[in-house]
Amino acid sequence: MRRNLTLGSLRELGTVGLVAGLCGAYAAVLIMTSSLLSTLSTQSGGAQALFLGIVAGVFILIALYVGAVVIVGAVDTVISGRLRHIALLRLLGSRGRELRSSVMRGTATVGALGALTGILVGTALTHLTRAVLVARETLPDAAYAWFEPQLLTAFGAITASATIAGWFGSRVVLRVSPASAMAGSSAPIPTPRRSSVIRSILAGLGIIGGLLALALGAVLGESNPGVGFVLAFLGAAASGTGFLIGARFVIPGVVAAFSRLLGRDPASVVARRNALLDPLRTTRSTMGLVIGVTLVTTFASGMSALRASVHSWEMDPSQAAQADQALAVTSVILICIIVISAVIAAVGFVSTMSLTVIQRHREIGLLRSLGFTRRQVRTMITKESVALSASAVIFGIVLGLVYGTLGAQSLVGAPTPGIVWGLPIGALAGIAVAGVVLVLVASQGPARRAIAVAPVEALRIDT
Repeated sequence: MRRNLTLGSLRELGTVGLVAGLCGAYAAVLIMTSSLLSTLSTQSGGAQALFLGIVAGVFILIALYVGAVVIVGAVDTVISGRLRHIALLRLLGSRGRELRSSVMRGTATVGALGALTGILVGTALTHLTRAVLVARETLPDAAYAWFEPQLLTAFGAITASATIAGWFGSRVVLRVSPASAMAGSSAPIPTPRRSSVIRSILAGLGIIGGLLALALGAVLGESNPGVGFVLAFLGAAASGTGFLIGARFVIPGVVAAFSRLLGRDPASVVARRNALLDPLRTTRSTMGLVIGVTLVTTFASGMSALRASVHSWEMDPSQAAQADQALAVTSVILICIIVISAVIAAVGFVSTMSLTVIQRHREIGLLRSLGFTRRQVRTMITKESVALSASAVIFGIVLGLVYGTLGAQSLVGAPTPGIVWGLPIGALAGIAVAGVVLVLVASQGPARRAIAVAPVEALRIDT
């Protein structure tokens, strides 16, 4: 009962279940496909099976990381919209740690159900695809495994990630005081100044130090590719962690710069104000999308730089063609595998936009009562979605191009003259098209819900 009082309804954690389901299906497909390929390659020994398992594990961990970031934002968004309710529970005697534990239990439950459903669906789809390929004699009829123990590990990892993400996302509960229930508003609770200073210092050290290490790795790649690539990888990881820690200081600035292009009409002004009103909400909405786009662009840019580098090597035409074909196939496979992380991030963005619009019914009702038309409300929400998603996509593309190009340079800098920037035009065009689709999906649903409520009714809703 207290869990429902804290979260309102487990339906509000639909993002958690959906993301956990996507991660479960993704893990099941990778694990079962790896098992299938290992069965086909038994004649080559266990080395290939071990390699496939490691590759699958790495990409599953990447998806879990993105999913955890999205879940943290989703839980934080749900709780931020219920601060007065939580404050009232505190006033009635509930302790913050008890309420936080109830949030974690709810997140764990929804995450476990989503993970189980996703694993079952992913396993079933893999077996169905295998059966079709065997029937068409594309695959040989062999003794393929129907179940792999790694699926249990994946289920536990996804559930644990959802639980831990719920713990991080619900930390604001501990800062809600009973007295705030009497304030008559649900304004966001500011982060303590000391915490902000420490976070900014750590973020600055991670970003600056990581980028310097990344650049140094690219330079060392000219003479020692092994050391250069390791240093570049560590630099990318450090700077990425720094951007994650300091996201609340970086992302709002990027959104503010881009939102100036929205226009000066009333709907654009309000959209810009909404996009920047709560820096934490802005960060929660876009951080997962930034990570997803960065990952896709990094892989695409790195492979593009590698292919461009191969063309400058001294090889005969047949060797160059074989190397280029191998890199092209590898690039397509890696991008297809990693794109699920961007899909998970996009799902989180759409869900967060929907939640924030639902939580702003009073504001929308007030705008309608002041003369905003349905069209202006729809335009306002669409432009807010444009400001957030476009900023995230552009920022992610820039980071991905830097990471991918310098990472490739650290690996093949020795035989390649100068720096070859990886500009994957096809992947960038795909990201741009996906960004347009994301804006339409993320804005139209919330806009329909917003304009469907009469002004008087919206003003009557207690948020």
